[in-house]
Amino acid sequence: MLPPLPCYLNGDYTLLPDAKISVMDRGFIFGDGVYEVLPVYGGCLFCFEQHMARLERSLAELRIPNPNTRAQWHEIATKLIAGYAASTGAKVENIDQMVYIQVTRGVALRDHAMIEGLTPTVFVLSNALKAPTAEQRRDGVACVTADDFRWQKAHIKSVSLLGAVLARQISVDAGAAETIMFRDGFLSEAAASNVWVVKDGILMGPPKDNLVLEGIRYALLEEICRTQGIPLALRRISRAEVLAADEVLLSSATKEVLPVCRIDGQPVGSGQPGPLYARLYAGYQAIKTRSRNEQCHPRTENPSS
Repeated sequence: MLPPLPCYLNGDYTLLPDAKISVMDRGFIFGDGVYEVLPVYGGCLFCFEQHMARLERSLAELRIPNPNTRAQWHEIATKLIAGYAASTGAKVENIDQMVYIQVTRGVALRDHAMIEGLTPTVFVLSNALKAPTAEQRRDGVACVTADDFRWQKAHIKSVSLLGAVLARQISVDAGAAETIMFRDGFLSEAAASNVWVVKDGILMGPPKDNLVLEGIRYALLEEICRTQGIPLALRRISRAEVLAADEVLLSSATKEVLPVCRIDGQPVGSGQPGPLYARLYAGYQAIKTRSRNEQCHPRTENPSS
C-alpha cells in the first residue's frame, strides 16, 4: 500500500495512491521519458536552475516538448514541498526533502516511432531525502565493480533504468553501497552516482560525454576545487588507477559527496575517509548554506537608503 503522499499529476494535486496513468503511456510501455531529482534543504530547492537546465537537455534529446516553464516547475515543487511537510506535521524548514520530476512523451497506441503531437505526462512527488548515515560518513562505504553493460546515451537522464537496476542489484547482493562500473577498462560511473578518484592531491573524474550522466555535482565540485585551490582533471581513468587511488568518492543528489573506503573487499588508500573528502564535504555544506540563505532569506534593500 502506497503512503498518502501529496503529488502532482497532469495538472492536478492529489495523493499518491490516487494518482493513475494510462496503461498506454509511453513511459510505461517504452520507458520513453526523462526525470530529475532535486534536493530540498530546509524547504529550499537546491541547484534548481541547474536541474532545470539538465531536464531541458534531456527532453530535447528525446524531442519531448517541455510542458512547463521554470517558474511553473518551481511553483509545483514548492507546493509539494509544503504539502509533504504538512503531511508529516513538521515545519517545512525542519526537514530535508527530495522532489522527483518525471515527464514522458504521453499516451498513444504502441508504436516505436516518436509520435508527434502528444500531450506529455507530468508527474511530480516530494518525499523525505534519505541521506547517508553518520556512520557512513565517518567510516566510508564499500563498493564492488562491474563492467558497464548499459547503453551509450548515459548523458540522458532517462526513465529507462533497467541497466541501473541490474547494476545496483550487484552491490545489494554483495552487501555494498554501490557498483562502480568500467567501460572498456575505463571508469564510467556507478549505478546511481558519479565516481571521483583522488591521487597525489588531485581530484579526477571521467570526462563529460555521452558515456556519463553529468551530475549536478560536477559543477559544484568544480566550484569547490576552484575556490579551495584543489587541482581537478576530467579525463579517462583506468581501472588500475581507481584501485590504486588515495581516495575514491561518490557524488549524487542524495549522497552529496561520500567516501568509498573498500572496493571489491580491498581498502582504498588508508581504508579511511581522506583529507580531500573532508575538504570537499565541508565546501559542499558551505554552498548549501549559501544557497539556502540566498533563496529562502534573500537580502532586501534598505528602504531608507
